[in-house]
Amino acid sequence: MEEARVATCCIAGCGPAGAILGLLLARSGVDVVVLEKHGDFLRDFRGDTIHPSTLDILDDLGLAERFLALPHSRVERFTLRTTAGETLSFGFEGLAAKFPFVAFVPQWDFLNFVTAEARRYPTFALRMNADVVGLIEEDGRVCGVRYRTETGEGSLRAGLTVGADGRSSRTREAAALPQTATSPPMDVLWFRLPRNANDPGDAQGIVGPGHFVALFDRGKYWQIAYLISKGGLDAVRVAGLQEFQASVASLVPMLADRVGELTNWDQIKLLTVRSDRLTRWYRPGYLAIGDAAHAMSPVGGVGINVAIQDAVAAANVLWRPLLNGPVTTADLAAVQRRREVPVRVTQSLQAFMQRQLLVPALAHGRPPRISPVARAALAAPGLRTLLPSLLGFGLFRPHVESPARLAAAP
Repeated sequence: MEEARVATCCIAGCGPAGAILGLLLARSGVDVVVLEKHGDFLRDFRGDTIHPSTLDILDDLGLAERFLALPHSRVERFTLRTTAGETLSFGFEGLAAKFPFVAFVPQWDFLNFVTAEARRYPTFALRMNADVVGLIEEDGRVCGVRYRTETGEGSLRAGLTVGADGRSSRTREAAALPQTATSPPMDVLWFRLPRNANDPGDAQGIVGPGHFVALFDRGKYWQIAYLISKGGLDAVRVAGLQEFQASVASLVPMLADRVGELTNWDQIKLLTVRSDRLTRWYRPGYLAIGDAAHAMSPVGGVGINVAIQDAVAAANVLWRPLLNGPVTTADLAAVQRRREVPVRVTQSLQAFMQRQLLVPALAHGRPPRISPVARAALAAPGLRTLLPSLLGFGLFRPHVESPARLAAAP
């Protein structure tokens, strides 16, 4: 058993929300410890779309220029087409934004960048290989966490515990907070295929009979999302890998000479799509943010950015109470009030896009088509920038309000 430790704030999980919250609190002078169950951030097929809202937040911190110096690709426009020849597109270039594009950066690079910046502050600590397994509770209040390492179990007591440990959050489960959930009608298979220098560069989606595929340029390769009906993985695997290769080639003919690179099912990862949210994000001593508070559909690739907006809102509300203590349930409720409506609007937008674009695509036996409602929504004057704005920034543009209280080493 490791010696018990004490911190002002403990964050369970060093994904995008946990890393950004740790950085913001540390720069405000709050003693914060982030616990991450893995030994590094090198995990494939995690979200890596950095939207204009997150780039704005990095710019608030004076980090955007250095961040964009990392290897990345940029997408300003997304094009949807059907195998029957219809096309529909929308882009960010018409937005009044300093960064009118989505930057694709591997999530491990993003997390390494953010945590390296956070380590410059003396009040920040990151503990890797520390798997949070439960909460410490006293008299109805959460007082910290229990965690497991390679050498045994430990505990960390804190004035506030933040659950940023993802859609399978153990802290959320232990806190027993009320939840509402839906089950979107699809799952996603993720895989990679090589990208040739003369391939088109824009992100694109292809609708074919019973199928939808999205391609994202990662420089040397395409990251590909292949939608299947909810629970349909077994049927895809029974049909066989050659049938899967043929389906991809028929939807994206330019990849016909590369689908043979898929030689086994281990190269194809399943993302079980779900959408849920807590109806209350907190209890005394505990707050959930990011996927722990609301699992997002992958539609629009907004999950990382919504989670980061949660972290910014939490830091803006909580840095003073954390410094002066104690954090009250009223403080935690204020975080939820700032974020609940934007989250619900984003989930409603995702549900609309699923109904208008994806569900028809997955309807076997029907010719591929783009919904007239979706076409009208993107073509109507006054509405054509609404979808890019909601995807790029959410309902509100969050900005960093907490100050840099302690100078970091240069």
